[in-house]
Amino acid sequence: MLYEQTVGKLQGMKLFGMLEALDEQRRQARSADLGFEDRLALLVEHQWIWKENRSLATRLQHARLKIQACVEDIDYRHPRGLQRSVIESLATSEWVRYHQHCIITGPTGLGKSISAAPSATKPAVTATACVTGPSQSSCAN
Repeated sequence: MLYEQTVGKLQGMKLFGMLEALDEQRRQARSADLGFEDRLALLVEHQWIWKENRSLATRLQHARLKIQACVEDIDYRHPRGLQRSVIESLATSEWVRYHQHCIITGPTGLGKSISAAPSATKPAVTATACVTGPSQSSCAN
């Protein structure tokens, strides 16, 4: 009966990641060998990862990117004049940290969208938290 009450309370607190981890621990015999603190740490870690993954999915959904791409997907062999160093510097997201804008222009078929997608995805993935106060602005990764 205690397990059902715990499940109900976890659902009520919307700790669905922890609930998944608890079910996983109950199915695995080796988790019984772990101490209380270790099992609790695994539950908390699973909840943390679950929440971070949901947050990332939400940020990517709100970004409404037409293409899901990463820097590794870009083909530099195609003769369109893309420079690896420029694309990689955009992908570091330093331009976001310094509140700068990035405009990519060029003729049709140049690869603007595929070049811009990793630069837009990276800030959502790294989830740079910027706090702006009345007189100062600071960012922390």
